Amino acid sequence: MHSIGWEMAEKTNADQANQPTIMDPTPAPPVAGELVPVHEVGGLPVSPPTRLSVSKKLPKKRWGLRIAVLLAILSSAAGGGYYWWQHLRSQMLPGIASGNGRLEADLINIDTKYPGRIAEILADEGDIVKAGQVVARMDTRDIEASLKKAQSQVRQATRAIDEARANVTQQQTQVVLAQQEYDRAVYLVQKGFQTKEVMDQRQQQLDGARAALNANNVRVVELQHALDAATHDAEYYSVEINDNTLVAPVAGRLQYRVANVGEVLPAGGHVFAMLDTSYVYMDIYLPTQEAGKVKYGAPSRIVVDAYPKAAIPAKVMFIATQAQFTPKTVETENEREKLMFRVRVRIDADWLRGRTDAVSSGLPGMAYVLTDAAAHWPNWLQQAVAQ
Repeated sequence: MHSIGWEMAEKTNADQANQPTIMDPTPAPPVAGELVPVHEVGGLPVSPPTRLSVSKKLPKKRWGLRIAVLLAILSSAAGGGYYWWQHLRSQMLPGIASGNGRLEADLINIDTKYPGRIAEILADEGDIVKAGQVVARMDTRDIEASLKKAQSQVRQATRAIDEARANVTQQQTQVVLAQQEYDRAVYLVQKGFQTKEVMDQRQQQLDGARAALNANNVRVVELQHALDAATHDAEYYSVEINDNTLVAPVAGRLQYRVANVGEVLPAGGHVFAMLDTSYVYMDIYLPTQEAGKVKYGAPSRIVVDAYPKAAIPAKVMFIATQAQFTPKTVETENEREKLMFRVRVRIDADWLRGRTDAVSSGLPGMAYVLTDAAAHWPNWLQQAVAQ
């Protein structure tokens, strides 16, 4: 019996020895200085598979992408928070409506009135000019020649008038002499010392002198008309020369220079585009509930992002009569779904004098309008006006 048990135990050990050994597909990493066993597959040495390290560092590109995404999220959150802060701050002002927009100024084109060539440019982009300041001159040599011709005709007509008036004076003396001779002949005929034939001759001489005097007077009138025509021609050429001298119509800033010296422009050709810095405004969009309470001339304040602590005095100059959708650059998508009214708030002209450098077109900001006459400006809008 013991021999049977021994035989079964030997058979079991033999079966286990004949079965293939199952290896761990993820052996432990080798210890430093230990040789890595090499297996042969098909006669070629193959290294055993190694276990991937969980703590492997991420590539630098992924870290940069994560940082960029994080910065974008923070920037969006900051912008959204600023917008909602402005929105909530405006909502907390009773009797005051507000909206965001950009400062704008009227754009004025300085154009040529007549076709011609630019002879001189006396200003450049960004210059602040005064009303009437010369900014460019056109080539007017041909007009100046025509002006000299007209002036010569004026002098000629003046001399001709002087001569005609002298003839009139001379003819008046002839009329006086003829009148005296006729009167004398009439007296002598009445006394019987002169024949009637002589009296008739004196009458004809008097009529001829009078006719010549009338002709000389008409000649003076004709020459006067010729003088007026020559004078008008000279004035026309002078005006044309002045119109070819381009000046700034109002005080403001030159924003663009469109043409250069030597260019030939047609009538109405653009040379400069300037901003009227005396008329700076901001267009905001208000809903029906707030726009209906706004009145013309209502006191307003403008706060631009560049100067958040300075409230600029202004007043309402325009209220749209029809509702419209607000531009995409002004309100959020939810606000654009509502019909809004455009309200123009203009900066006070007296306050704007001397501050054209600080307040320029294009600056974004907020405009606040009093919708209730009993409302008062808060301290952060009232005190900043005096600064």
